[in-house]
Amino acid sequence: MELHDVWFVLIAVLWTGYFFLEGFDFGVGILTKLLARDRPERRVLINTIGPVWDGNEVWLLTAGGATFAAFPEWYATLFSGFYLPLLIILVCLIVRGVAFEYRAKRPEEQWQRNWETAIFWTSLIPAFLWGVAFGNIVRGVKIDEHFEYVGNFGDLLNPYALLGGLVTLTLFTFHGTVFVGLKTVGDIRERARKLALKLGVVTAVVALGFLLWTQADSGDTSSLVALIVAVAALLVALVMVNAGREGWAFILSGLTIVAAVAMLFLALFPDVMPSSLNPDWSLTVTNASSSPYTLKIMTWCAGIATPIVLLYQSWTYWVFRKRIGTHHIAPDAAH
Repeated sequence: MELHDVWFVLIAVLWTGYFFLEGFDFGVGILTKLLARDRPERRVLINTIGPVWDGNEVWLLTAGGATFAAFPEWYATLFSGFYLPLLIILVCLIVRGVAFEYRAKRPEEQWQRNWETAIFWTSLIPAFLWGVAFGNIVRGVKIDEHFEYVGNFGDLLNPYALLGGLVTLTLFTFHGTVFVGLKTVGDIRERARKLALKLGVVTAVVALGFLLWTQADSGDTSSLVALIVAVAALLVALVMVNAGREGWAFILSGLTIVAAVAMLFLALFPDVMPSSLNPDWSLTVTNASSSPYTLKIMTWCAGIATPIVLLYQSWTYWVFRKRIGTHHIAPDAAH
């Protein structure tokens, strides 16, 4: 296996890790409007991800940086062609971070409600747009012979990509609901379980349609295996939710995300950004990659830094592993 193939796999792993972690993160943000009934419950939901949301976003920075260094042609075409949706995602992530930090800076109810509304929308919009973006990457976009995107924003809003957006939105929300069930106690935990059952059914229908469409268009045997794993994991996750086994349900909802993202990258390889105008104009792991020397240096750096980051993030999740409920929220902290 060549180094550019290795880095394609590593970038796929980084995006998978990001969607696994930020997926439940976005889901919890969406649930502040869908699940929480009052201010203490919204505080409980926010507290479940309070210690980890910023660490989850490191995976996005790493995935973007790795793409820039390992596949500069891919990075340039992707960020120029998808400029508007990626800018919207970036603005949402900035506002979302500010909302988490500033919500409790003042006690006024309107002040806190405004920031809670910001958390909801800046979780929902990226959850949808990431699916639209990756749907277009797998489907192919208008790239000319100079490897430049020559389409417009409207071209990105095609049925396949929009369905992909619905998949990530519903799947992340389901993943977040399972996480809330895992991290809370009391009534909110029970309501999260009931909501997860409903969301899981909707997610299964939408995801199955999208994955079958992907398989029919550009899949092979390996992507078919990933499809089967994704669907099976989601169905078993629903069984675990119904049985009150939130730990297993969370692992399986995460496995659904892992298998679904793996399927997209398997369907994409060896392209990194197919051209819908002419297959010969597609960006591939070969013509979009950096020099072998650059990739070699990156491999050494990744081999040293990655285990350290994984250990630190794992330690963070272990420290904040306990369940919480409204009885843990002090009266003055609930406002």
